[in-house]
Amino acid sequence: CADFEVELREFNGEHDHVHLLIHYPPKVALSKLVNSLKGVSARLLRKEYAEHVGKYLWGGHFWSGSYFAGSVGGAPLTAVKQYIEQQQRPL
Repeated sequence: CADFEVELREFNGEHDHVHLLIHYPPKVALSKLVNSLKGVSARLLRKEYAEHVGKYLWGGHFWSGSYFAGSVGGAPLTAVKQYIEQQQRPL
């Protein structure tokens, strides 16, 4: 996140996806940020948990090629953070 001047405000998810609440400057291309987060996290998780994650790969890939991004401009951040906090942490 620091490389992109991004602030991770909340993180949680389910067994097959994650929820991230981030604040990023308009100059950041969201697709490049997501690609970087997926790539770095996949490398780190494979390095640290190689035996465990191998059985969960999608055709040899840690993450799928897709993502969903929604804007919450104007919505109270407390409501969004509460939603994310109520998700279960990925295994």
